Amino acid sequence: MPDTPSNATPTPGAYAESSIRVLKGLEPVRQRPGMYTRTDNPLHVVQEVLDNAADEALAGYGKRIRLTLHRDGSVSVEDEGRGIPHGLHPEEQAPVLELVFTRLHAGGKFDKGSGGAYSFSGGLHGVGVSVSNALASRLEVSSYRAGQVARMVFADGAVLEPLSLQAAPAGARKQGTTVRLWPDPKYFDTAALPLAELQHLLRSKAVLLPGLSVSLIQEASGETLHWQYQGGLRDYLLQSLPAEPLIPLFEGSGYADAGHESFAEGEGAAWAVAFTEEGATLRESYVNLIPTSAGGTHDSGLRDGLYQAVKGFIELHALLPKGVRLLPEDVYARASYVLSAKVLDPQFQGQIKERLNSRDALRLVGSVLRPALELWLNQHVAHGKKLAELVIRAAQNRQKAAQKVEKRKGSGVAVLPGKLTDCESRELARNELFLVEGDSAGGSAKMGRDKECQAVLPLRGKVLNTWEVERERLYANTEIHDIAVAIGVDPHGLADQADLSGLRYGKVCILADADVDGAHIQVLLLTLFLRHFPRLVEAGHVYVARPPLYRVDVPARGKKPAAKAYALDEGELEAILDKCAKDGLARDKCSISRFKGLGEMNAEQLWDTTLNPDTRRLLPVQLGALDWLQTEARIGQLMGKGEAAARRALMERAGDAVAVDF
Repeated sequence: MPDTPSNATPTPGAYAESSIRVLKGLEPVRQRPGMYTRTDNPLHVVQEVLDNAADEALAGYGKRIRLTLHRDGSVSVEDEGRGIPHGLHPEEQAPVLELVFTRLHAGGKFDKGSGGAYSFSGGLHGVGVSVSNALASRLEVSSYRAGQVARMVFADGAVLEPLSLQAAPAGARKQGTTVRLWPDPKYFDTAALPLAELQHLLRSKAVLLPGLSVSLIQEASGETLHWQYQGGLRDYLLQSLPAEPLIPLFEGSGYADAGHESFAEGEGAAWAVAFTEEGATLRESYVNLIPTSAGGTHDSGLRDGLYQAVKGFIELHALLPKGVRLLPEDVYARASYVLSAKVLDPQFQGQIKERLNSRDALRLVGSVLRPALELWLNQHVAHGKKLAELVIRAAQNRQKAAQKVEKRKGSGVAVLPGKLTDCESRELARNELFLVEGDSAGGSAKMGRDKECQAVLPLRGKVLNTWEVERERLYANTEIHDIAVAIGVDPHGLADQADLSGLRYGKVCILADADVDGAHIQVLLLTLFLRHFPRLVEAGHVYVARPPLYRVDVPARGKKPAAKAYALDEGELEAILDKCAKDGLARDKCSISRFKGLGEMNAEQLWDTTLNPDTRRLLPVQLGALDWLQTEARIGQLMGKGEAAARRALMERAGDAVAVDF
């Protein structure tokens, strides 16, 4: 019987060459919008347009941005920038205006430095407004440039009206871009924009660019809001603080010059910091005008700079009482701040850019803030002593609370497991327990950890699937017994009044290999916590550590020394190699190593990539779109012994969304 030709139409259920589908253009975004943007509402797709306008102002072009909420549900953004170029791209032979809105990874912000169109910008991935276009039922763009106005219209991400050019009408602005888009409701939980978040976003642009005029026009109500801050960060922080500052505001800025050894010209930060004795704290950070609501390495740099400067002042003036030890949180606890960092090539976590991951940003911000605060404190000694009193009082209160916890635990009868390498501190908020896969990885973790506040419990092999194990029989399993005794909390159900007073660690972190086996161990441990320790999850005490899968050794380049970079997955690996290529280093000159497991890492590598609070990736375990009952039903479907048919149906329906690691 002859073989079936490769181009024959496959029978239903068959797997043939024609089964492979290639998503083109904006189709990936429209099929998986959650990978590219927030889908609870359209704010982020509007923000991408707004960020482009702000990047023009940051580059020194234009002093006005206007956003209009139209009656028909559309949103328009107008700026006075240079206008998007509309001629033909020299390589693609298509209008640049069309490429910007219809091609992923097409933009003017990849080339950084003096040779690029933008020295500093929030744009990094090159998918911004193309995602906005992909998820809009209609988008209109007009670019005013060189006395002409270029106009294009898109529908469902595709060109509806091709590029048209005409002379700019009399009285029209000389340059700038206007984008009007109609977000498609089918991609979002709600089509309504959160007005409070939008206003905060617009106000922040005015705060970070003193003198920039930002307006919000609401056609339905006829209301117009306007923001302009000549005093920048200082004015904004003083207006927003819920309580009077203990000492005058500490504000300043610092940027690298052309001859700086470690950072590019213009990189640095501006800040305003206030200390209050009571009330809520205000903490906002930005990178190249992009709000980073989840913080990141620039926040860590500010925290480290504050701590080192205040600690140095206290030691210089011999203000610290005997027996009191200062920690960073003692200084940071009552600090409110607004931080605006400028980073040449920012690396964000995810497409919506909520957290900055650039490791150099920690050193960048700390190196400019610390000397400035040290100088300020020693020029204002009376204010410095007031701040020192506040910080020392916080340290004393923390130590008293830790002593109370220690006494309460001293009468316990449970014997800690012998495999547990405990930490020295007894402060719940600081202590962390890492549940580590295997003795080899446990050894590296023990050597690389912070002995003061990080404990390690190695686990042997894969933990028991406890989804259908009766609670009374859990302690029969040695590994689960050791976990329960180490964390100091008994197994319980969601309906139980669980006693968390014996909890010994503020963070219980699952640390497994970055491969498929490691993912399986993660799932088994998550099943244990969700089923038998739900109150720990509900209270936010359970985390998953994300170690890297690849190490890239980058050789020395001129004055730049050799360096190591780490990638969580293939996507980050490609980004690192692309960055090396842009820096003039051939990809094949970089040495790529894949970690077979955590045990291959030495202590220093494990600390730098996975244990160090300032540089690690630590994900909190929390409920997503499903509530507790729905989550239990879903986990039961995945982990229950009698749910094989349901699992098979799930894999048939959604298996193509999973990338298999062989």
